[in-house]
Amino acid sequence: RIDALWGADPKAERAIVFGSSRHHAELAYFTNLIPKLGPGMALLSRSGEHRLFVGDAANMIGAARPLTWIEHIGTLKDVPAGIAAGAVAARTLVIGADTMPVALRRSIMEALGGTEATTDATSHVWSQMRRKSRHELNAIDAAVKATGVARKAMREALMTGGSVTDVILAGERAANGAGAQDVRTLFSQDGGRTLRPFFVPVQQQVDPLMAYLAIRRFNYWAECFPMFTTRPEPTRLYEKSYEAMGSALSAIKAGVGTHEIAQLIAATIQPFQAHPVIASAFAQRMGLAVDEPSCADIGASFEEGEVYSLRIGAMDGSKGGMICSSMIHVRKDGVEEFDDGLQR
Repeated sequence: RIDALWGADPKAERAIVFGSSRHHAELAYFTNLIPKLGPGMALLSRSGEHRLFVGDAANMIGAARPLTWIEHIGTLKDVPAGIAAGAVAARTLVIGADTMPVALRRSIMEALGGTEATTDATSHVWSQMRRKSRHELNAIDAAVKATGVARKAMREALMTGGSVTDVILAGERAANGAGAQDVRTLFSQDGGRTLRPFFVPVQQQVDPLMAYLAIRRFNYWAECFPMFTTRPEPTRLYEKSYEAMGSALSAIKAGVGTHEIAQLIAATIQPFQAHPVIASAFAQRMGLAVDEPSCADIGASFEEGEVYSLRIGAMDGSKGGMICSSMIHVRKDGVEEFDDGLQR
């Protein structure tokens, strides 16, 4: 990955990669580190030693060591000295500069000798991150399998009369037991029209219960929109949503325009309208980020080797709504769906 990075500027001798607890996909891509408490920064060298800087306290160094392959780790206070040690005049790639705190960015630019000696390589890295390797696909598959474990526990909680709190907590506990590094959940109390976060206990029983579940394993994310119900017969809304999902999965392959699929979905879910939660993002890139727009934006066409979350949502006016989804790997001649391990 680092060797491919230098393609952004053949004259560059080093690269600075910034990450924070909120925006860390690029830093994790090169170092495997996801900062939790404070920001982190990597100083990658074309010919010398790679360095990693975390937080402002020395005890952060020990916490970071098991999370990265980089051996030389210091604090962010050491960044100017680290840059100077690699020659101030050297041309430098900068990744993630727009998310840096102002003071840190200013000190880094001063240490580098000004913007004239830098190239913003963020978009180059986003492009590099899109085609997933077999190791990355395996990590995403593990995350998808974890969503299946969580969904099974959530369904069982609902079927035994559990409240919204019982269902959500059952899913989060099961996900953590399956090795999840992070779990994010949302749920609906209004028949699937809206989704909300779990802030306080909700003792109400909701059936059907639509939810959102995102799980990270081995730093890679998977997401889904499960619908839980004790009702035996599928609704018309359910049938149309899955009909649209089948049509979209059959039509997607590398190079197909995203607008074509959007039009296909809109036509198939008629007479229902697109669900407002996913109306502006019926698909999203998935990988090291689940909510970083620079990495998650779908683009003009589906790309070979990329992984997406395909979301189909429909609304039946005031009666309710639903969203179904599938994690897919795009190939030249079609798509491969990830298997969550659940029996349908």
